[in-house]
Amino acid sequence: MPRNDQQIENYIAYLMAQAHRKLHLDLEKSLKSEGMQVEHWRILEILSERKGQIAGNLAKIVLMNPPALTKMIDRMVANGYVHRLVDNVDQRKVRIFITEHGYHLFLKLQNLADAQNNTVNNRFGNKKMEKLKTLLNQLILS
Repeated sequence: MPRNDQQIENYIAYLMAQAHRKLHLDLEKSLKSEGMQVEHWRILEILSERKGQIAGNLAKIVLMNPPALTKMIDRMVANGYVHRLVDNVDQRKVRIFITEHGYHLFLKLQNLADAQNNTVNNRFGNKKMEKLKTLLNQLILS
């Protein structure tokens, strides 16, 4: 027999999952206008600010498992958004780079992601958003 104080809504993991799901689905809806998924935006976002990423590191940063990332990168290469090059230092590794075409797509996707971020920020205000980011970063690093 469940206890009343143990309802699933009392667990931080459940609340975080619900919040993630809402934000993810809202962003996904926006990105579909460009025929993209949230993971495409994450990949292009990371590649736009860093000069090439080793595939394994990129998978960790964009929160994907390596096989799923590989399939997505294959499609992105086929569409001309990214390209692969063998790493200069370790020839067993492959670096992923954004193309000019991919960068132009990234700018469109970034505007959509920024709009979502601004909507959430406007709903809660700058102070609460900064506090939330601080708390989330503390949770992630603990």
